[in-house]
Amino acid sequence: MKYLVLLVFLYSCTAEYHLNKAIKKGYKCEETSDTIRISTIDSIPYIVNDTIMWEKIITSKDTIIRYKKVYVPKTKWQIKTELKFQRDTIRIKEKTKQVEAKAEAKSKRRPDLNFLFLGMFIGFALYYLLQRVDSKINL
Repeated sequence: MKYLVLLVFLYSCTAEYHLNKAIKKGYKCEETSDTIRISTIDSIPYIVNDTIMWEKIITSKDTIIRYKKVYVPKTKWQIKTELKFQRDTIRIKEKTKQVEAKAEAKSKRRPDLNFLFLGMFIGFALYYLLQRVDSKINL
């Protein structure tokens, strides 16, 4: 059992493996910050015997840190969900356009008066024919 745990730890993936895998998928290793130091050189003269010697002293006066943006690639899951949301919004927009067009067509449609007039004409014609047939039968 002890050897199994040791074997699992030895077999596990290293950080270098995961970094190489991320680089293959598009990760760019960049520094997130830069440090700029403004340094000055001061020289101080001093006398040794009969000669003048200069001693250089380098001092840093200021430190400025500038942050850069780091590009982190999206995972497959994030890309899939974004594309799914785009596809769904397009479908919803198309459906609403169809519903609006149908509602507009219904509201613009005028009532069919032709069938009303045709029915009235047929009714008067039948009434007239029945009156003529009835008058011929009653004679």
